[in-house]
Amino acid sequence: MEVSFKKEIENLKLGQGQTFYGEGILAVTKALLQSGVTYVGGYQGSPISHLLDVMVQARPYLDTLGVHVEACTNESSAAAMLGASIMYPVRGAVTWKSIVGTNVASDALSNLASPGVMGGALIVVGEDYGEGASVIQERTHAFALKSAIWLMDPRPNLTSIVNLVEKAFELSEASNTPVMMELRIRTCHVQGRFETKDNVAPKISSAQLQQTAPAFDYAKLAHPPATYAHEKLKYESRMPAARQFIEASGLNETWAGDITNIGVVIQGGLYNTLMRALDVLGLVNEAGESRIPLLVLNVVYPLVPNQIESFCSDKASVLIVEEGQPEFIEQEVATHLQRRKIRTALHGKDVLSMGGEYSAEVVIRGVETWVAQYANESLQLDRPSYLNTLAHVRAQAAEILGSPLPARPPNFCTGCPERPVFAALKLVERDFGKLHIAADIGCHALATFAPFSFGHSILGYGMSMASNAAVKNFSANRPIAIMGDGGFWHNGLLSGVSSTLLNEGDGVLVIMKNGYTSATGTQETVSSPTSQSKLVAEGRSATGVELTIEKTLKGMGVKWLKTVHNYHVATVRDTVRQALNSPFKGLKVIIAEGECQLERQRRIKPIQAARLKQGLRTLRTRYGIDEDTCTGDHSCIRLSGCPTLTVKDSADPLKTAPVAHVTNDCVGCGLCGEVADAAVLCPSFHKIEIISNPNWWDRLINRINQWAIQRLQVQA
Repeated sequence: MEVSFKKEIENLKLGQGQTFYGEGILAVTKALLQSGVTYVGGYQGSPISHLLDVMVQARPYLDTLGVHVEACTNESSAAAMLGASIMYPVRGAVTWKSIVGTNVASDALSNLASPGVMGGALIVVGEDYGEGASVIQERTHAFALKSAIWLMDPRPNLTSIVNLVEKAFELSEASNTPVMMELRIRTCHVQGRFETKDNVAPKISSAQLQQTAPAFDYAKLAHPPATYAHEKLKYESRMPAARQFIEASGLNETWAGDITNIGVVIQGGLYNTLMRALDVLGLVNEAGESRIPLLVLNVVYPLVPNQIESFCSDKASVLIVEEGQPEFIEQEVATHLQRRKIRTALHGKDVLSMGGEYSAEVVIRGVETWVAQYANESLQLDRPSYLNTLAHVRAQAAEILGSPLPARPPNFCTGCPERPVFAALKLVERDFGKLHIAADIGCHALATFAPFSFGHSILGYGMSMASNAAVKNFSANRPIAIMGDGGFWHNGLLSGVSSTLLNEGDGVLVIMKNGYTSATGTQETVSSPTSQSKLVAEGRSATGVELTIEKTLKGMGVKWLKTVHNYHVATVRDTVRQALNSPFKGLKVIIAEGECQLERQRRIKPIQAARLKQGLRTLRTRYGIDEDTCTGDHSCIRLSGCPTLTVKDSADPLKTAPVAHVTNDCVGCGLCGEVADAAVLCPSFHKIEIISNPNWWDRLINRINQWAIQRLQVQA
């Protein structure tokens, strides 16, 4: 039973004059339909997963509009979908997580940007940047500059976001250039409302077929010698057209203020943070408007020289608030001012941090430092009311705690089928010593944290096997690569498996087959367990043929292949040992199979709830620890890492060390008992079966057990 987006799908159907309530990324989804898109594709990832997830589940409704939706196997295939807009007047949108997704899509994007587009082409990327990011710290801005793809960074307001999505298609068509829209985590999840419009059925679609193909035009191909002409068109024709449209349409916003000798140029996505900082410093008036003039760049590339000159020419100083490094916007503004001989003093990274997320505190400190240099002496900032209080609270907390809080690394979900594989690897290292283990993108990357601490590289989604290509030639023990089934289909099959087979490489690949692309929201892959109803709900044809990883690997020529059940720790341990010791010189693949626990619980819990409601027999399994037997060694915790396996004070006054304890969140996966058995730890674990609405047989067995226990107690 997967996550349902029934409510969100109903919001997509809202018409003219109705009100949409929700978060930013879903407002983008609605805006795409209002813009008349013909096709939508993408690859899921935080913070934009919901855009594609909702549209995939809304397939029956989108069919009525003629909108085609495709959940692509990776970002490269998603970007290539935009090729439809090169020669056809159709609007298309694709989405993925940036910057890693943009890296994967880069080949297709570069070849798309070269000839340009006829129909509007929009790339919605989740700008996963800052302290809470889950990827490398880079910016989409660099890619936009490199390929001359226009970049939007909308102000975090639902009305603004929706308007800019619609205008993005117009900008794309006016300049024959694809447009990227970067949405930060805060923008994707900002809550709000906007007045909706009717959805627009595209003129060319699955419901209104294009009858003839366009005439052949070599100039539209990204191929020499046409590519030289494309380069000239980008900067001599398309960019001027884009700047003219940006200025004429008012895509960037200007606010006047009463402190007229200074001003702030800011990325649209940082507007809310800046306003919070100005409010704290007392630089917002009674109407909630900034007292300092603002130029809000909802389009951060290309900049419009006329707008820069108009805003900066009469000011003593301008602050550029630009998150991340290097300072692309600050450099470009400086260039425009220098060329027009405008001597306004520019500040940016000299008062704000070079890298990292611009939190309210960072912006407050930077604005305060800058304003103090240029504001009138009569202006009094309200700094003590915020930053001094914050410093006092931190000092007070440090005094109470006495020492820094212990680290709380991310952890696998309770009952996750990937945890027992890493517990088995810990046991294998007892025999072989420290092994080289290449980690990968996915849930299994959580094994890089304690208590496992596995991983010598993370090079990209599905790239673990490829990253071992050189290591296996000088390592005494065969290196191990970890890969999920999502990563296998995304990139690992070609980059890792195919390359290893081509070069007759010798190594070990462990594929975590949990059935889904779990790290991004448990979306399905081609090897997911399927049913007729699920396929229809996902908008896929029910062929009755399930593509499995095993069949694919055998078809490619993999000769050493074993499938194990994740939760059987001893079996997994022994299979890894066999792979490391095998005389076979070649690729050895272990498929560790176990359904994602989140999906399993979503499937089981409604069934159990229904059975309880009907008064039917319901069995729940969990595990416990005999407190009297537990020695307090806690090896079980170090080998398992399960969040329900913890410690508590012993009731025995003679035991000074805390004993192990299983909390009531246990889902009964059995890992703790398996680890105790495989590692030959201790006999303190026991299995508990909780029966609700027991039948006559359950009651009889319980009476017999109670009688036997009483007899044993009397004899004792």
